[in-house]
Amino acid sequence: MVLRTFYNKNASAYFIEHLNFLEMFSVFIGRAGVGNSPVLYFKKRRGGHMDSNKVDFKQVIFFSGAFIAFLIGSGFATGQEIMQYFVAYGFMGIVGAIVVFLLFLYVGISFITTGYERKFPKPNDIYTYYCGKTIGKFFDYFSILFIYLSFIVMIGGAGATLNQQYDLPVLIGSIGLAVLAGVTVMFGLIKIIDVIGKVGPVICVMAILLGISAIIMNPSGLGKAAQIIPNLDLLSASSNWIFAAGSYVGFCMLWLAAFMSTMGATAVNKKTASFGAIFGALGFSAGVIVMALGLMVNVEQVEGSLVPTLILAGNIHPGIAVIFALTVVAGIYTTSVPLLWTVSSRIADEKSSKFKSATIILAIIGTFVALNIPFDRLVNIVYVINGYVGILLLALMIIKSIRNVVGGKKNENNRDGGSLETNVR
Repeated sequence: MVLRTFYNKNASAYFIEHLNFLEMFSVFIGRAGVGNSPVLYFKKRRGGHMDSNKVDFKQVIFFSGAFIAFLIGSGFATGQEIMQYFVAYGFMGIVGAIVVFLLFLYVGISFITTGYERKFPKPNDIYTYYCGKTIGKFFDYFSILFIYLSFIVMIGGAGATLNQQYDLPVLIGSIGLAVLAGVTVMFGLIKIIDVIGKVGPVICVMAILLGISAIIMNPSGLGKAAQIIPNLDLLSASSNWIFAAGSYVGFCMLWLAAFMSTMGATAVNKKTASFGAIFGALGFSAGVIVMALGLMVNVEQVEGSLVPTLILAGNIHPGIAVIFALTVVAGIYTTSVPLLWTVSSRIADEKSSKFKSATIILAIIGTFVALNIPFDRLVNIVYVINGYVGILLLALMIIKSIRNVVGGKKNENNRDGGSLETNVR
């Protein structure tokens, strides 16, 4: 809730505020030394007299942890996005994960350092900075559409998880999540999210441990995977691994842009912000690779599963699968609430009756769509389409970066020329 002190209450600020990944991670690794929130810690440190070139390693840990926790959604936790974006391409998918790491380095550093330098009044101003007013406005509105589509994916993920683990009808899981999310948003029960929301880092650690355990339990599966995967009918994100890697970074960027720039504004210096993005990209990409390898060694077993990670958990012990399923559903719930709130708040004021009506309608529509499209297809459609839109943002970012470099060199040459002229005189 503490980001309320830094930013006007708009959709993007709320989205960042109530996902609360910074607060989650502070619980995961220990207290920051100032209350229970690293954001308050950042605020205090910004008011200090820290050397501008000295790296604040505590802040690096918080930034990198927030980066990782932010990207651990239902798609990653269920293993569905890892299957479609990486496992489907065999070992070239692992190469794709390395490409993802390199692209995450670029976009992560760019977003967080731009946020540090510009201190945007509104988080979504990052789109205007990179794309100009017209295209920036498009990305602003498109990000809201993407957020709503992601809410629909969450509904589908809840239904699929409860169905696979407990044999409950998909209808119960999906409608149950939509009702819980809708009630939480309408009646302002957001503090529930602050409590349950601390499962984010738990999901991250559990998912990675599942991948490591799978590799240890079946190391010979890696040798067979290269021959088996081409003969399986696996749902894939694209026609080849390089496009899949680009699409993966693309849809993640639409979430990361406002979040990272907002976080960067709290950094004590640019170097600290950059290191936070670097270690965040490294940690998340390492998690992707571990999960992908863990699924690859059991690819015949997880083929066709809507929630592949539950199978990996069950291979260790049925009790672990039960616990992991509940953890994933709790994580989906805490993510779905701010997603739904963000869209409803763009339609009407939070305290108005129109806001409640919009929330109900959005929840009903989302449930209808999620019940009529299987979860794996939802991930494939929503994330892939939005991923290609994200690639456009990546291209515009690169163009902006090149212009900044060229413009910087011209300014430097002009200054050097002016100095030389003065010396001659």
